[in-house]
Amino acid sequence: MKSEQQQQKLDQLRHSLAHLLAASVRSLYPTARNAIGPAIENGFYQDFDMGGATITNEDFPKIEKHMRELLSKWQDFREWPVTPDEARLAMADNPYKLELIDDFAQDGKNITLNDPGNFVDLCKGGHSADPRSTLKHFKLLSVAGAYWKGSEKNQMLTRIYGTAFASKEELTAHLTLLEDAKKRDHKKLGVELDLFTFSENVGKGLPLWTPKGSALRRVLERFIIDEEIKRGYLHVYTPDIANLKLYQKSGHYPYYKDSMYAPITIDDEEFMLRPMTCPHHFELYNSRPRSYKELPMRIAEIAHLYRYEKSGELMGLLRVRAFSLTDAHIVARKSQAEQVINEVFDLIEYLCDLFGLKMGENYHYRLSLGSRADDTKYFKDDASWDYAESTLRKVLVDRKAIFVEAPNEAAFYGPKVDVQMKNANGKEDTAFTNQYDFVMPKRFDMKFTNEEGREEEPIVIHRASLGAIERTVAFLIEHFAGAFPVWLAPVQVAVIPITDDQHAYAEQIYEKLKAAGFRVENDNESESLQKRIRQAEKQKIPYMLIIGGKEVEGQTVSVRGRGQQDFGTMPLDQFQTKLKGLIDTKSLGLSLG
Repeated sequence: MKSEQQQQKLDQLRHSLAHLLAASVRSLYPTARNAIGPAIENGFYQDFDMGGATITNEDFPKIEKHMRELLSKWQDFREWPVTPDEARLAMADNPYKLELIDDFAQDGKNITLNDPGNFVDLCKGGHSADPRSTLKHFKLLSVAGAYWKGSEKNQMLTRIYGTAFASKEELTAHLTLLEDAKKRDHKKLGVELDLFTFSENVGKGLPLWTPKGSALRRVLERFIIDEEIKRGYLHVYTPDIANLKLYQKSGHYPYYKDSMYAPITIDDEEFMLRPMTCPHHFELYNSRPRSYKELPMRIAEIAHLYRYEKSGELMGLLRVRAFSLTDAHIVARKSQAEQVINEVFDLIEYLCDLFGLKMGENYHYRLSLGSRADDTKYFKDDASWDYAESTLRKVLVDRKAIFVEAPNEAAFYGPKVDVQMKNANGKEDTAFTNQYDFVMPKRFDMKFTNEEGREEEPIVIHRASLGAIERTVAFLIEHFAGAFPVWLAPVQVAVIPITDDQHAYAEQIYEKLKAAGFRVENDNESESLQKRIRQAEKQKIPYMLIIGGKEVEGQTVSVRGRGQQDFGTMPLDQFQTKLKGLIDTKSLGLSLG
């Protein structure tokens, strides 16, 4: 892990390379105008209005070569302060820089220009010293579209991503990781394994699950419902739509209305596709009087939710507009908060262990805190914020959990702990969430009767055990590179007869396995045996039962495991027993020993 000083130097290096990229593109493409170019995790990007020209990945070698030619003439970055008028004069040919100058002038920010030798640009600073020796190890990676200032109302720009490190060895290691990530990319594997698809006719960000993908998510859904019921959760069903007044009452509407779908008018009332489940569950809780004996009350649901994500932010199953959340709201006494939060982490860590995910390596916790000074973003109740944050922090510390703290990232109604995982592209996403809520019980007038017969106000813990099913499936595809353990695999067994003479016996085996509840295919196509085996391997099916004349005669099956493993010949009943054992124990391996 890099020190703060090392990371600062690396960020300066990457930001400097964004300037070098801008200089190169503007030199090669005279109609181009650069907008912004920050350092980001593992690299940098630069946004361009290409002025009618186009750039593709095939252009990268030419651009990189020109970047190195320009770099040979660069000196240290010279920076100097200017007035808004001086800045406008220097940037007169670039409307994006002019707009930024106006923004800076209005906000009273200092305005500076910089020049490493042959490219004057508007920038607040933070560049590498001795660029000719420090900016050598870089690589351009991809091209994407990005709206100016992130608003769909603005011009679509061309964004070029690059990566850079302080040494050649670090760059090479990172590029190797990226190559592996491409093979694991859930968007690519999802198509190859026939798990999901998208249709422009249905709409952006609205996934369609194939039979195989549906089998995978159905296993996850049935598993988590059964596991949560064992742990005392009460599973319910609530509608996908609700009166707008419900979200105004909860306070979600003013905070999240930009990410909600527009209201639907029915019988002079406004309804919305729900973006969250909390208010529905609170209304269920309030449907009758509650006693302290019912607490903690764990209300759970696999809820269909709908949120408007900007087109540029949609990404496979990781960011969609319709998703299913393994949601729950635990209504508890304040004194029960620590116990309940620990139970939530017990479940999350059990699930991570089940998938072979290790804390610190595959995931970590992020404690998101609120600002006492910002009562426009956060509910004003300093004492409750202090108690909630200290409770969450204490649980994490007592568990010796690996976590970071994130100021000003809490929900408006309380602090939260997110489980952060990285996707195949190295970007960090939130997988699961655990939130402490002291606001909603007030807004919904939630009460329970205590031991003395008096009413008390509870607290609520919001949590998502498996998170959004869509996002979790994306993580699992990439984590397992599509080679799922047998209990998750959409197809667990492929029956492959060698010739037509074994078709009848193969059909018997197929029917017996299917009747026993296994997910099985009978591949009796007229293709060659080797081609069918290759196809099963390509589909990453855990087991192939090869059926030849000897197997028919002996009433056995020849078992081949994914990755060219040979488990020998055995009676079908023996194979079924071993297979069932692996599924019941949710084994990560395929060994039949």
